[in-house]
Formats: sequence, C-alpha cells, structure tokens
Amino acid sequence: MARLELARQQALGALALGAVACVLAAMPATAQQNPFGSPELIQAAQKEGKLVLYTANFAEVEQDTIKAFNKRFPAIKVEMVRAPGGQLITRVKTEAASGRLSADIVDHSDRGLMKALEDLFQDYRPPNGDDYLPNALVSPKLWPRITPGWSIAYNPALVKNPPKSWQDLTKPEYGNGLIGHVTAPSGGTTWTRSMFERQVLGEGYWADLAKNKPQLYPSGAPLADALVRGEVSVAPLLYNIVHNKVKDGAPIDSFFPPEGVPITPFATGVAKTAQNPNAAKLYLNWCMSEEGQKFQVEEIGNLSSLKTAKFPKGLDPNKLWLPKFDEFESLQKAWIEDWNKIFNYRQ
Repeated sequence: MARLELARQQALGALALGAVACVLAAMPATAQQNPFGSPELIQAAQKEGKLVLYTANFAEVEQDTIKAFNKRFPAIKVEMVRAPGGQLITRVKTEAASGRLSADIVDHSDRGLMKALEDLFQDYRPPNGDDYLPNALVSPKLWPRITPGWSIAYNPALVKNPPKSWQDLTKPEYGNGLIGHVTAPSGGTTWTRSMFERQVLGEGYWADLAKNKPQLYPSGAPLADALVRGEVSVAPLLYNIVHNKVKDGAPIDSFFPPEGVPITPFATGVAKTAQNPNAAKLYLNWCMSEEGQKFQVEEIGNLSSLKTAKFPKGLDPNKLWLPKFDEFESLQKAWIEDWNKIFNYRQ
C-alpha cells in the first residue's frame, strides 16, 4: 500500500510540474523574466549601492524619476549631475580625454552628439529592448530613456477660438505677436519640430508662419511662463512643460495636432568606465521598463518610444513623427540658416 501511495504522489507531482511547464511555455519570454534584470544584476547593483547620472534633462523632473525608482529600489542612491546640453557634452569629452569620466550613465537629448561619442559606452540592452521603435535608436548602445513630444498650447482666458491644427497657426487671426515660438537653433527638440514643419507641413510653412510675426523665445520654459502671464496667447510647446504647468493649476489648455506629433528620443548609455555598472544598468532597466515608461507618460508628461506605451488622451500613436537620423544631421546647418533668415533671427 505504501508503495502504491508513493507511486500515486509521484504521478500527481509529475502532472503538476507538467502543467506549470505548459503555462510557462505559453507565456511570452518577456513575462518569464524580471523586467528590471536578473537576480544577479539586482544583487550586484544593491551591493554597489549608488550610481552617478550625467543628464541634460530638467533637474526637477529627474529628481521625480529618481524618487519613483527608489520606491522600487530604495538601497541605491542616484547622484545626479545636471548641465545644459552643450556644457554636458563638453564635460563628458574633457573628462574622458583625461581618463577621469565620473559618470556611470550619460543622458542627452541630442542623438547626433551622443552618436559621435559612441565608443565611450559599453554594450547595453534593456530586457525589453525588442519592444522599442527601431528608428528611435541611433546605436545599440544608446537607448531612448526619455521621449519628449510636441503639442500646441493656448491660454483659454485669451483665446476664444483656439487653433485645431499646425496649419491653423498660419491664419491671420493669430497674427500680430499672439503666437510664441521657440527658435529652431535652440536644441534638438526644436530642430526636430522645425524639420517636421518643413517636411510634413510644406516648404512654405515657415514663411506663412513668419507672416504672423510670432514672438521668439530661446527655450520652452520662458515661453510657457509668457503664455501663463498672457504675453502670448498660443504656443507650440513640449507636452511635458504643458503637463507640469497644468498640474500646478496654470491656465493652459493643449492638444495634439492632427497632422502629427514630432518626438525627440534622448540617447542614454552606460559608460565603459562606469564604477557602478550594475546599478547603472538597473536604473536604465527600470526607466526603460513598462513601469518606468508609464511613470514618464502619466507623471512627467513625456511620450514614449515603447511600442506598447499608453499615451495621453487625444494622442493617436500612429501620428508620432520621427525624423530620419541621417537627415537630422545632414540638413541641420543649411535649414537652420534658412529658418533664421525667414524669421529674421540672429543667434
């Protein structure tokens, strides 16, 4: 009897294991692994206990991201060094040339500048790397941790008939300085928007917009403040800026134009000389995961280069627009000169 009972238990155990195996086989490969990395990576990252992040992202926004990461991994301290785009690249080049690059992670909005420094970064791929838009990557070492996207914002107290498209901004009713505009040469995001205007909206779009005499601003932050104060009534702005103004109770409404939404993926990599490579990879793995990207979209107001991302209400994912990377680099100098002439802007 004991032998029969043992045989029965062994058979039931085999059936149970078989059932588990069938379930696992039916699950996608990404669901079978930790979305943030292997247990060995997480353990090694926690042992390192910290990482150094060089970023061109806004400091306040990055602090919010770090706090969200620390809710999941409280044992890892993130030391942030924030600098404007050009200054950050200069610092990275200078430190690397002297063999003293302190960063574990470098994060920048200009994919072209980062591509030129590709040899400074080690091979890295997040667990869900296959789920990202291929054209958002300029190198298998550099990943779109952050993806800002453009919207059109307006002050509802001043605009009773708001625009409904990019083309509407060329209508005479929005003339005489009612529109605020960030200059094309100010950075990678505005250069992307300017490329979209010329390639998608038409060769004559810049000239038509210039007829309305938009007020020009060096970046989105002062333009957003001017919109809140009523110095301008309408302004194309990155949605993350609008999102945070609305959270603060500012009188701003916005929409995603039907012709398309230009996006500018950042390029982020782990330095070859990283002193805390495991913590660096864990931070990026979390940022690149569905959880991290959901946080970026819902809490920060960025968009996402993740194919499966959920976007804000009113945004059709099929309307996201990315420039061809070779054109992003090759057209920039000549087209920026054209833009400056059309808008009578001197850098």
